[in-house]
Amino acid sequence: MRIALDQVAVGDELPAQTFDIDRAMLIRYAGASGDFNVIHWNARVAQSVGLPDVIAHGMITMALAARVVTDWAGDPGAMVEYQARFTRPVVVPDPGSTRLTVTAKVAAVEADGRVSVDITATVDGQTVLAKTRAVLRLS
Repeated sequence: MRIALDQVAVGDELPAQTFDIDRAMLIRYAGASGDFNVIHWNARVAQSVGLPDVIAHGMITMALAARVVTDWAGDPGAMVEYQARFTRPVVVPDPGSTRLTVTAKVAAVEADGRVSVDITATVDGQTVLAKTRAVLRLS
């Protein structure tokens, strides 16, 4: 169900979500996106360029963070702008997974129906995306 503009207020917190990122997700993403950069699947190569291990594609992190907003809005097409800055890589162990936690809060509600949502994405309490904001058009 799509959220209506009159149901939204500055300060509203969106339902937080957590996502487990594992190597299988990286493989599926690589196939879907065509991004087969070796640092996303080969630990030896990732470590040879100074990374602690294989890292998630940045776009996976951004997409999962955006999903919190689009799930809340009830319509992915409501998002008209999205921005983020990568602050640290999301290291994905093998075996196991990395847990990404995403929270969000309504920052502004404009009379024209534009709603700005600030997003926080963390792994183990450390921010992995900064200055992350989605803008939606609601009616």
